[in-house]
Amino acid sequence: MTAMLPRSESGSIPATEAAAHLRRRKLLTGLRFAAIILVSAVFATPLIWMVLAAFKTNVQIGNPDDALIFSPTMQNFRNIMGEGIFLPAMVNSAVVGLVSTVLSAIIAVPAAWAIGRFGMHRAGNWVLIARIIPAISLLVPWYYLFARLELVGGYTVLVLSHMFVSVPLITWIMIGFFANLPTELEEAGRVDGLSAFGAFRRISLPLAAPGTATACVLALVFSWNNFIFALILSDESTKTLPVALFNFISYASVDWGGLMAASTLMSVPVILAAVFGQRYLVAGLTAGATKG
Repeated sequence: MTAMLPRSESGSIPATEAAAHLRRRKLLTGLRFAAIILVSAVFATPLIWMVLAAFKTNVQIGNPDDALIFSPTMQNFRNIMGEGIFLPAMVNSAVVGLVSTVLSAIIAVPAAWAIGRFGMHRAGNWVLIARIIPAISLLVPWYYLFARLELVGGYTVLVLSHMFVSVPLITWIMIGFFANLPTELEEAGRVDGLSAFGAFRRISLPLAAPGTATACVLALVFSWNNFIFALILSDESTKTLPVALFNFISYASVDWGGLMAASTLMSVPVILAAVFGQRYLVAGLTAGATKG
């Protein structure tokens, strides 16, 4: 009996430790799950309230009894479509966002490749400085300059103003991707007769496609949501969606139903872009974070 006691004790101690470890893992999993639910609820609650309010009248929006159970209406959507303001503003936002993003990518991606591949750290610092300058601080000189050039109110001034933010954004994101790509691939292409730019176009650029997609989506979302540039530099024919939403706010009242309906429709393209581009976004945001 005495000889059997050490074996039973040595066998029970690991079992106790395993049970305690399992309890800790379950506790940590539960806490992690609760934190995810809490954070998701914090971010999703305003979005859910916006969508629900889009199908309510202004009276229902102000009535706490109709918070979750109410009679939905499509009148808000019919009103914003019937006014003839929303659809032209959506077209303007699409034109300005797509054109500014494409032009920014054409400029920024080769610049990021040159900075990341050839170690141009000073140029990278200037890109960072341009990235952190508040764009709103340049609105007054922009307006004065573009007014003298008679460009205020057109698409050109909106595209240029959005590119001031999009070009540094795309460049700064893409520098890390190109810096982390193996140089041996481009060197092999150079041995096969490619020029430096040819190696970039045929080898590095396809490999950096996830990062390019990520940077372009972020730049497009910025352009789609930008309010202050269009408020100052556009006119009635070129105003974008954020400025059009401002029309639902008057001095004496706010058309909450129309505002929430327009905001819901404005959010749909961004949500669809995030859903269908999720694979590229995740790959792009993680690929540039590690070396090798």
